[in-house]
Amino acid sequence: MYTAFMQTEKNNSRINLPRLTKRLLLTVAIIAFVFAMSRPVLAQTTTPTLGRAATFAVLGGSTVTNTGNTNVTGDVGVSPGTSITGFTDTGGLGTVTGGTVHQGNDVASQNAQTDLTTAYNALAGMACGTVLTGQDLGGKTLSPGVYCFASSAQLTGTLHLSGAANAVYVFQIGSTLTTASNSFVIVDNNPCGGNVFWQIGSSATLGTGTTFAGNIVAFASITITTHVTISGRALARNGAVTMDTNVVTACGAGIGGHGHGNCGDENNETGDNDHHNGKHLGNNSLRDQAPSNHDTDDNHGHHHGHHSHDNEGHEHTHACHDKDNDDREDHGTDDHDDNDQGNDD
Repeated sequence: MYTAFMQTEKNNSRINLPRLTKRLLLTVAIIAFVFAMSRPVLAQTTTPTLGRAATFAVLGGSTVTNTGNTNVTGDVGVSPGTSITGFTDTGGLGTVTGGTVHQGNDVASQNAQTDLTTAYNALAGMACGTVLTGQDLGGKTLSPGVYCFASSAQLTGTLHLSGAANAVYVFQIGSTLTTASNSFVIVDNNPCGGNVFWQIGSSATLGTGTTFAGNIVAFASITITTHVTISGRALARNGAVTMDTNVVTACGAGIGGHGHGNCGDENNETGDNDHHNGKHLGNNSLRDQAPSNHDTDDNHGHHHGHHSHDNEGHEHTHACHDKDNDDREDHGTDDHDDNDQGNDD
């Protein structure tokens, strides 16, 4: 009888052990699946392209107007409007380096607007990764991704964008973007700002003394107030781009198949030296050239006062421009500095 019992147990073991193993494996698989599904799904961010708009630092829909000693690196154009005023070709004080002023709704501006519309729609169609509606961008440190505002967006203070040098940041803003005076957008590992895209459902206004990084792609208008520095682009589909004593430098991504505007390398330093020596770099230089003109704004006395409270931001945003400090003394910027210091008094 004992022998019969042991044989029965042996038979049960042969039957149940494989079954238990299958159940165990199934349980493990279910747990792994539930864990994977419970993890947050991040919106995939691919590098957008601006197409033929990429060589334009400033592009307006109706008009482009400038007041004061604005310095633009890149093309300046307008379409379907025809008027660009305030630059040296029309008797103004604004200068253009490494690009052309495209007056009169020319073919280049028309093509740029066509590709700008495509870029705008592509940016607006990206899946939102993080909703920031109702939050001020100031004081935040954001990783690469797609951020969205259902209506307006505000920047008061400093926004840090922290990621790899080729990381992409997209901001989808339902209506307006406004920055307070002396605000900063700092791309920690790529001061060029070419991989930052601001898709604006209406208009953008950058407050006095703002240091801004990224490509503004606005449905309507862009207003760049006094002493604003943009490392990126100001591209308006339908409205005006209005400037007043600014520095706007096109660089970085959005130029299909070219670099990301890492402005500390040897090629970029060569570009900076060519600019300070008064050489015309030509449109193709934008593919290799990082911003070199932001240092002009560093001469403003009110900027020095603000930078003293935000040295980290100054170092990151102007990492590739500070090496030009010695050169500025040879290009008449001392007079400009003296005049601007009066604004602080």
